[in-house]
Formats: sequence, C-alpha cells, structure tokens
Amino acid sequence: MKIQCLIVDDEPPARELLASYIEKMDDLEISGQCGNALEAFAFIQKYPVHILFLDIQMPRMNGLELIKSLQERPRIILTTAYREFAVEGFELDVLDYLVKPVTFERFLKSISKYHQYNILKQPTAIENREEAFGKAYMYFKVNKELVKIYLKEIIYIESIKDYVKIVMPGKSVITYQRIGYMEEKLPENKFVRIHKSYIISVDKIVSYNNEEVNVQSISLPIGRNFKQQFLRSLKSEV
Repeated sequence: MKIQCLIVDDEPPARELLASYIEKMDDLEISGQCGNALEAFAFIQKYPVHILFLDIQMPRMNGLELIKSLQERPRIILTTAYREFAVEGFELDVLDYLVKPVTFERFLKSISKYHQYNILKQPTAIENREEAFGKAYMYFKVNKELVKIYLKEIIYIESIKDYVKIVMPGKSVITYQRIGYMEEKLPENKFVRIHKSYIISVDKIVSYNNEEVNVQSISLPIGRNFKQQFLRSLKSEV
C-alpha cells in the first residue's frame, strides 16, 4: 500500500507545489487536500493518513492547535514561511519542518526521514522490520542530480573532508555531506561508526578483530574511540 499523504494549507499555490512533489514519488499518494485545520481534523477521523503536510498559520485553528487536538497522530511535517515556530513544533514531536518555498531536494530529505523513522520506531516483528529495511532508501545529490540509494545496498561510507563516499557492490558515489550527518540519519541497528572516517553496514560484516573489520572482503580500521560502540552494536544483533 502506498503512503497516504494529506496536505493542509490555506494557500492553494502551496498545496499545488507539495502535490506536484508527491506525484513524482512512486511510493506516495495524495489522500486529500484541505484548506484549513478544521477540515483536516474531520478528514483524519475518517480516512487513513500516514504523512500530514501541515501549514502552521491558518485562520480559525492553526496547525499547532490541530496537532494538539489529535489523539492519534500521523507523522507530521510542518510547512511555514516563519522559522520561529520550529521550536514549538518539535516539542510536539513533529517529524520535520519545511520552510517555504519548499524545494524538491528538501522535500526528499523529509521523505527519507519518514522511512528512517519507520525502521527505527515502528513496533513490528523482526521479519517485518527486515522487510521495511529492504525497501528503505535515501536521496543524495550527486553531480547536480538526486540519486536514490537503497540502504540495504550500502557496504560502508567513507569520509573525505566535507564529502562522503558511499560504497555499494560494484559502484560508489560521492556526495557533499558530513559523516556525522550520515551517522545521525542512518538506522543505528543497521549501521555503526567504527572510525572517524568510516561507517559500516552491520549486515555486511564478514569478520573482525581488535584492530579492523572485514566487510565483504574489504578491511577497514577500528578507531580507538569507536571500539566500544562497535562491540555494543554487535551484542545488540545477537
């Protein structure tokens, strides 16, 4: 089943922009569009919504008031032209915060975050978690294009100053990103940082000793400051 998205904004151009982005995604579907929070409240009571794209400043009831009124909440991505609402939004446990005008690249990061949340937080059986991980992906900017990479394909990630190299079977890509950001965004039960310059896929580990890890015939060093973290991650897999 596709991920059902509800767009709530009192400005038609803003709704149309988000709708155009959603329509580009194979796994997303627009379940509805609402011009105010009261309409959205009624919609959510009747129909399934997985992601709620929610404007904050709207007449009668604003977006934050709508969030507080919902007993069972979908994952919420706030959209607004005003950054000062970000703190209150995150206190309400929203998934992400998009500043208007929303770019497609920034929209993709929010969708990637949704997939990561599902892998890490959803209380499912192990088999279902593995199935979800098999479908999970992130987008990375490579040579002015956005490239879709499935997380299950990643063997390891190497830091190269302000860039990272993502290594997969038979290929690799280089993208402008810090390794610390990658460590934060990747599911911690599937990836572990072993060195200031390396993150590896736990599933790809073939063998290891006190000094290095072998991931699919590639030997990578274990940094002194990361050894305990690495060993803990292996214990959690057992």
